[in-house]
Amino acid sequence: MKSLFVALAFTAAISPVWAATQTVTLSVPGMTCAACPITVKKALNKVEGVSKTEIRFEDREATVTFDDTKTSIDALTKASENAGYPASLKK
Repeated sequence: MKSLFVALAFTAAISPVWAATQTVTLSVPGMTCAACPITVKKALNKVEGVSKTEIRFEDREATVTFDDTKTSIDALTKASENAGYPASLKK
């Protein structure tokens, strides 16, 4: 019984390691002014599961790191679009 408890405790402790973190780059061609990246970053950071967002205004890109068990690329592009900046996955 004690070994079962230890095994369960160990599994619970390392389960966040199993979370699937994914990083994608989105093309956001509608960013045309200095305020646009701020709006896009806010919109993407509101999506549950997003842990990091880097916006490159000059390249019209957003690199997003997220937990793909909590959100999806589709949710990220929709969040950007809902903020007024349509985005697509950069190949």
